[in-house]
Amino acid sequence: MSSFQYIAIPAPMRSEKSKSAKTPADRYAATLTEAINSMAVNGWEYLRAETLPSEERSGLTGRTTLFHNLLIFRRAVEAAAPAHIPAETATPRIEPAPPRPEAAKPAPAPAPALAPAEPSPVFSEKMPVSEPVAEKPEAKKPLAETAEKPAG
Repeated sequence: MSSFQYIAIPAPMRSEKSKSAKTPADRYAATLTEAINSMAVNGWEYLRAETLPSEERSGLTGRTTLFHNLLIFRRAVEAAAPAHIPAETATPRIEPAPPRPEAAKPAPAPAPALAPAEPSPVFSEKMPVSEPVAEKPEAKKPLAETAEKPAG
């Protein structure tokens, strides 16, 4: 069974000049082809292109989400063959114990009867209201007495 190793590289942002490519789309395609072929030389197989978000700092405390275009490549990684393990160092396999015949189990003792608990209050029920505490009546001064009189 083979597994894969993956790598992501940024897609080219600008196309390079090429004598064979005349239009901007042709130049970009040639640049992209060159990037894919340079990875293929090292054994990487082009898989797909992805546009992924990245949250980056903007200013002192701000954050901005930018999108990056990535080229995804993979290559097969050969799984290492398991080395021969000597029998004396190998972990022994533990077999499960055979099931024992069921012995006649005594019936469990009945649970002791508990006294009925008081019902808990339900939120839809009205709770008893205690009588309000009488406040001390304050002597109210007439408004004219509280205002400052001009010195004069």
